[in-house]
Amino acid sequence: MILRKLAGRMRGLGPLTTGAVVATAVLVAGITLAAALGSTRVAVCLLALLLALAVAGVLRVNLRLAGLRADRREIRDLRVVLDQTQRRVVSAVERQRLDTEDRHRELTDAVARVARIADRGIRDLRFAVPREVEATVQLFQGFTPRAPMPSSGDYALNPTDLLELLFLVRSRQPRLVLELGSGTSTIWLAYVLEQHGGRLISLDHDPDYATRTRAALDAHGLTGVAEVRDAPLAPVDLDGRTYSWYDPAVLEDLDDIDFLLVDGPPAAVGPDSRYPALPVTGPRLAARATIVLDDAGRKDEQAALQRWLSTIDGLTRAGELLGRHAVLDLMKPAGLATASTPAAGGSAGVL
Repeated sequence: MILRKLAGRMRGLGPLTTGAVVATAVLVAGITLAAALGSTRVAVCLLALLLALAVAGVLRVNLRLAGLRADRREIRDLRVVLDQTQRRVVSAVERQRLDTEDRHRELTDAVARVARIADRGIRDLRFAVPREVEATVQLFQGFTPRAPMPSSGDYALNPTDLLELLFLVRSRQPRLVLELGSGTSTIWLAYVLEQHGGRLISLDHDPDYATRTRAALDAHGLTGVAEVRDAPLAPVDLDGRTYSWYDPAVLEDLDDIDFLLVDGPPAAVGPDSRYPALPVTGPRLAARATIVLDDAGRKDEQAALQRWLSTIDGLTRAGELLGRHAVLDLMKPAGLATASTPAAGGSAGVL
């Protein structure tokens, strides 16, 4: 039983340790035998070998202990690194969690805003569709087009605004209408003026757009009533500032304009793009004239409107906004001097 236990333990030892145990056992046995036989010298030699083996074992144990101490330091350093890494990971995860919560909150707020805008848009559309349909029906009750009418809405006037504009033209029955910016409204205005004996001149800085409007007028048989003129943008000096506006040279043959529709140039041309309309065309307006400013709710148009009202004698508002339009009445004071329309790059005359 004892031998079996020793054998089991021996199998658990490494080869070097097993060799050392066997050598020690052999030396002890040799020393004992030599002492028993009286061989003192042999016993001393074997004892010296045993001591040398013991010293070697001690040195090896010291080396192993030194290695264990180094391993312990490395383990301690590794534990420190792991702790620091764990803290960084936890901190990063927490920051990510907070950022995720912020993004989720922002996304939720954005979705709520979009939902509110969509609800408002649906409500507006629910009221706008019947209104625009009713306006379209009323528009076509006035006359029967001789060709397909161009679409309204988007950049063009919507049916409600068109209906209000045409009603204003019918009620005031102008003899000469100047439209700044051609398009869908050109065709509708030409039909109304054909009924009342007026004339329409429309300016456009875009040659392709002007060509399309001319083609539409021709298709409707309205070229005897309306004319579209190419009016490239040119620098116009007003009060020490230069604006990009229609070339004033295209207005040289026009006088007594009694209805002015300001629907151009577009805002993309630059800030205050429509302000020059009255200072430039003013000398060619009739003594009594109607001015309609489109997109009057926009910031630049509001600024132009206020400057006109504060600087032009005889100009008054005809009322509140009419859809997208602001309507103004001009009544020139008796004896008011006028000057010729400025050429491109020149200074405007006094209205």
